[in-house]
Amino acid sequence: MNTAQTGALTDRVAIITGAARNIGRAIALDLAREGAHVVINARSSAEEAASVAREVEGAGGRALVHLADVSEPQGAQGLIDAAVRHFGRIDILVNNAAIRRETPFAELAWQEWREVCSVILDGAYLCSRAALPHLRKSGAGAIVNIGGMSAHSGSAGRAHVVAAKAGLAGLTRALAHDLGPDGITVNCVAPGLIDTVRGQSTGGTPSHHGTRDTLLGRRGEPRDIAAVVKFLCGPGGRYITGQTLHANGGAYLA
Repeated sequence: MNTAQTGALTDRVAIITGAARNIGRAIALDLAREGAHVVINARSSAEEAASVAREVEGAGGRALVHLADVSEPQGAQGLIDAAVRHFGRIDILVNNAAIRRETPFAELAWQEWREVCSVILDGAYLCSRAALPHLRKSGAGAIVNIGGMSAHSGSAGRAHVVAAKAGLAGLTRALAHDLGPDGITVNCVAPGLIDTVRGQSTGGTPSHHGTRDTLLGRRGEPRDIAAVVKFLCGPGGRYITGQTLHANGGAYLA
């Protein structure tokens, strides 16, 4: 790819769920800059996903857009199958898809609890399970789960999000044990206080952003998270597995 920084991921194939905007978009672009072919997944944001693909292709990379609800078994399997049909392999899976609403616990309905947990946690399970046969063939397979600072610090009005993201950290450790013998690394990146565009359907800016600050004196950007993911997926991250890496500017010290 013309804008590749080192070409460390040349011809690797990466799937990024929830990649139509914000952190997912930044990850897709960063991996593509290193030479990876990227599969851009979104549930329904077709125009935004296509825009990310055009950014990749405009710089000389290869991208595939695949709309799917990864919280459903057929959606996750269809995403994996589409990637293999188009690119022939899978080397990297980034489980980024999430819903991050704020709802007081007393008002938290079962349906909303299940929707959030199914996208974040069930989606990571389903995609990882479906991708496993292909990651085993890679020789340098990597799974990166995108967690969150609030899973470790807690946050009011986000019981469903905190529980699901904490589950991702646990899933990461468990899969590191199961998949290590296959040469597959599994890690979790926990962003904190990142400036992203959030719609009203997801509750807007999280309230804990107004009660916390960073040691670096600034909010993070999606590219700050993408840089960590890129490292974990590249040759420099091959001896790191089962870890949660916090990228929050010092807002939470693990």
